[in-house]
Amino acid sequence: MLTETSLSIWGWGSLGLVLFLVTFGPFAIFYFAFYILCFVGGGFVVTLLFGKSNSEKYLEQCEHSFLPCTSVGIPKCIEEMKREARPIKIDRRLTGANIIDEPLQQVIQFSLRDYVQYWYYTLSDDESFLLEIRQALQYALVQFSARSKETDWQPYFTTRLVDDFGTHLRVFRKAQQRIAEKGNQMKDQAEELVDTFFEVEVEMEKEVCRDLVCTSPKDEEGFLRDLCEVLLYILLPPGDFQNKIMRYFVREILSRGILLPLINQLSDPDYINQYVIWMIRDSNCNYEAFMNIIKLSDNIGELEAVKDKASEELQYLRSLDTAGDDINTIKNQINSLLYVIKVCDSRIQRLQSGKEIDTVKLAANFGKLCTVPLDHILVDNVALQFFMDYMQQTGGQAHLFFWMTVEGYRVTAQQQLEVLQSRQKDGKHQTNQTKGLLRAAAFGVYEQYLSEKASPRVNIDDNLVAKLAETLNHEDPTPEIFDDIQRKVYELMLRDERFYPSFKQNVLYVRMLAELDMLKDPSFRGSDDGEGESFNGSPTSSINLSLDDLSNVPTDETVQLHAYISDTGVCNDHGKTYALYAITVHRRNANSEEMWKTYRRYSDFHDFHMRITEQFENLANILKLPGKKTFNNMDREFLEKRKKDLNAYLQLLLNPEMMKASPALAHYVYDFLENKAYSKGKGDFARKVPPLMQKTYSDPDHCRVAAPIDDNVDDNIPLRVMLLLMDEVFDLKERNQWLRRNIKNLLQQLIRATYGDTINRKIVDHVDWMTSPQQVADAVKRFRDAFWPNGILAETVPRRDKAIRMRTRVAGKTKLLEVMPDELKHIIGAETTRKGILRVFEMFQHSQLNKRMVYVFLERFLETLFPQNKFPELFHKLHSRSKQMQRYKQRLHSTQAPSLQKR
Repeated sequence: MLTETSLSIWGWGSLGLVLFLVTFGPFAIFYFAFYILCFVGGGFVVTLLFGKSNSEKYLEQCEHSFLPCTSVGIPKCIEEMKREARPIKIDRRLTGANIIDEPLQQVIQFSLRDYVQYWYYTLSDDESFLLEIRQALQYALVQFSARSKETDWQPYFTTRLVDDFGTHLRVFRKAQQRIAEKGNQMKDQAEELVDTFFEVEVEMEKEVCRDLVCTSPKDEEGFLRDLCEVLLYILLPPGDFQNKIMRYFVREILSRGILLPLINQLSDPDYINQYVIWMIRDSNCNYEAFMNIIKLSDNIGELEAVKDKASEELQYLRSLDTAGDDINTIKNQINSLLYVIKVCDSRIQRLQSGKEIDTVKLAANFGKLCTVPLDHILVDNVALQFFMDYMQQTGGQAHLFFWMTVEGYRVTAQQQLEVLQSRQKDGKHQTNQTKGLLRAAAFGVYEQYLSEKASPRVNIDDNLVAKLAETLNHEDPTPEIFDDIQRKVYELMLRDERFYPSFKQNVLYVRMLAELDMLKDPSFRGSDDGEGESFNGSPTSSINLSLDDLSNVPTDETVQLHAYISDTGVCNDHGKTYALYAITVHRRNANSEEMWKTYRRYSDFHDFHMRITEQFENLANILKLPGKKTFNNMDREFLEKRKKDLNAYLQLLLNPEMMKASPALAHYVYDFLENKAYSKGKGDFARKVPPLMQKTYSDPDHCRVAAPIDDNVDDNIPLRVMLLLMDEVFDLKERNQWLRRNIKNLLQQLIRATYGDTINRKIVDHVDWMTSPQQVADAVKRFRDAFWPNGILAETVPRRDKAIRMRTRVAGKTKLLEVMPDELKHIIGAETTRKGILRVFEMFQHSQLNKRMVYVFLERFLETLFPQNKFPELFHKLHSRSKQMQRYKQRLHSTQAPSLQKR
């Protein structure tokens, strides 16, 4: 059955195929296959497209039904930008004072206009960003104003500002001295001075040096950026500070647009010179001062500029066609200009040849020095200090001090007796008390200079001394009681070859003449036209000899003295308990050797120390006596410590180099160590009362001026300021302390006579006035008008021609010397005054050094304004990359390494 069925299927199939081929031909099968393929392919494509569209609809439904919403992103931003901008309200109040707020708002507006708006409007018309920057600036100013009102500015203006200026001047003076010691003429002087200045700064400051900020523009800009960013961190709210774009814009505006141009202007020497001339514009230039500046100038550029200007004026005058009386005036002007040109030429030739005038040798060669009588020296402050120095070298200071003390006693006694007489007329009786005071004063003079216990003692006729002692014991003291002995002492100083006659041949006499403006230098003698150059300048380095080098006190170098404290104990004498120190002394010479013990109290050491430091000023900075102790000073542990300290004091005192440096010291040391009762030269009262001028034990060469001043004048603000500035400008600490003491007394009298006892109150009131709204507003207006005159950004002022700048320097120095009062010259000397003023002027002629001073003032200002923000540590970090600081640390490490290895 199945076989029949399959045969029928194949039969019918074959028949259908034959009929298909007969009907359609042999190629019909290929067309059939093609149609079938197209049908299948079309069905697949339709199925794919339908499935894709259905799946997308399903996924979209799933996304909206089950997944969280995505962020709006850019479309939302575009939509927000299309909306109308909401206005930002800005409060124009800044400081609470409208007089300050108005110019400050103008400064903000001009800053944004000239530093931001000119390029921002090319990118966008939206002002919201500009308003946000303005709002941030105003917020910072509000915070700054609030801090300023809470700050006490009186210490900044009266102490820190003055101390920083004095320190800057001290560093400059030490740098000049160091360069002079090197004597290197090959290297550029200006560059060497700047390098040396920062070397001295790091030695004085120890922890900071500002060389990179002051000498490298790139580092300076980085420093200002960092500083402004710190200020913005303090002043801005956290949200605004985290906005980097706005923060960077504000930082650049403050650092590069405001601070950097301001600092560059304040540091420009030419700007400072013009400001100095403007400040003293009412003073007319003096011809003598001008010629002194020309003769003292060591800058060839200055001399050439003056010479060129004089030649130009000379050519103009010679071109004039005049007659009559005018021709005589023009001839005089021509002669003056010719003289100026010749002085400039001679000075330029001398500087180029490297030959400077040696005043001492010159004076010795010509041998024609002015003679100043001894009586004039004794009454002139300037001359007296040099004679006092000389008398200390020769061991005759007791005679001079006796003469001066008697003069003071006479004046005081006369005043007291006049007061006594006036009170007696008024019926008031205080005769015994006044006479008792005069008797005590007279006995004090006698005990200190004429008695057998006096050390050093004035060697005078014993009969006169005995007669004086008899008068003191039996008669009332009078102002003239010492006249006979004083007259003998004066004759001794006048005629003894050791004193005044030898002083006239000493180098100190030449220096005295220079200070009195009585030293003339005939260095151009022999010129045909007689236009010699008189010397009014500073003595050269050959004059600046130390007192020890000039000392001619003979010493016996074969004698060797050794001493040490071998034991200590506590004694009780009539109810008084005190410590006693046993000193074992060895004295050895070529032929013999001695040893003894002597006993001294601490008060003996103290009196001895006061005596030698008063007689030898240089010892005050070397020897340091252990301090006193009021309570528990008999404790055994304390006594052992004091014994150790006193032993160290003795060993330093007996050092051969110390004795050799001060030969006259040996007499005092022998007297103190002799086996006898020590006679106190000052007495109990003098030892208990501190001296008028306290000695300082800090090394002045390597410390800041900000250290406490060594006079008890901290409570008197103007006296402290004036004395500190005079110390640094005129180098008074290196001078005779008697002169400095007199200057201090004169300043006290001047301040008291001018302002009375309310001077400190007036100083505080003046500081309040300086920080008042009116003065702050004036400062802001000056800043606005300087940077935006007439509301337009000022163009960069072109640098003036070098010749003009050099002539401005000469004019500035001339005016400064002209305004110096003659009274100051009479107090400290004409030469010292000139050198001090010219040193200050020269300090301002270096832009790098001026920048250092500006940055120091800025740092102190911020430390005062933000005392809680650790600005000192911040500045140490910002200056930590200083090359000078790295070199200093390397030198310090190299010097400490050997000592550590030994340990």
